[in-house]
Amino acid sequence: MATPKELSDFLAAAERRAFKQTAYAVRDDHAALDIVQDAMMKLADKYGAQPVTEFPMLFQRILQNTMRDYWRRQKVRNLWTTLLSAFGGGADDNEDRDPLDTIDVGDDSEEPSVQIARSQTIQLIERALEKLPARQREAFVLRYWEEMDVAETAEIMGCSDGSVKTHCSRAVHALAIELRKQGLDKIGLSNVTLNEPK
Repeated sequence: MATPKELSDFLAAAERRAFKQTAYAVRDDHAALDIVQDAMMKLADKYGAQPVTEFPMLFQRILQNTMRDYWRRQKVRNLWTTLLSAFGGGADDNEDRDPLDTIDVGDDSEEPSVQIARSQTIQLIERALEKLPARQREAFVLRYWEEMDVAETAEIMGCSDGSVKTHCSRAVHALAIELRKQGLDKIGLSNVTLNEPK
């Protein structure tokens, strides 16, 4: 079993290399630092008492999983911009339709103008989310931010699958209207169009 000093020495030795590896993978120094720190905390918290010889393999596995979690969150955040184009459907839309299933997002992460537009859009979405009723906000965040399926969301919320779909549908329509009021169509996102529900 490792002593606290052995754990500390290992983390001190591994931190710089892990940061370089992560920064290269995610291309964002701040995110890389967060990922490495999260991985170090997880190792210390869950596996700090393991033999020191197991630390390198455990830390790499934790670091890779933490990076995967980061990419999943980034994927959802990136999808939000494009997801908005599916928000404003008409009355004849099928409420069971999941907008995430129909989106094809290209890799435009290198374009500064797209990054700025996405950041502005996410800020607008966050403000609009605050205005939603609690249950709609909860359903929307669990489904589209945490990437849970309908059944998982229903279990967490303590309601039926149908209720989750209804809450999500209402949240999507309310967000579409609120975001149009906030001028989403004026911030330079040529690939995003909102049509108010009929």
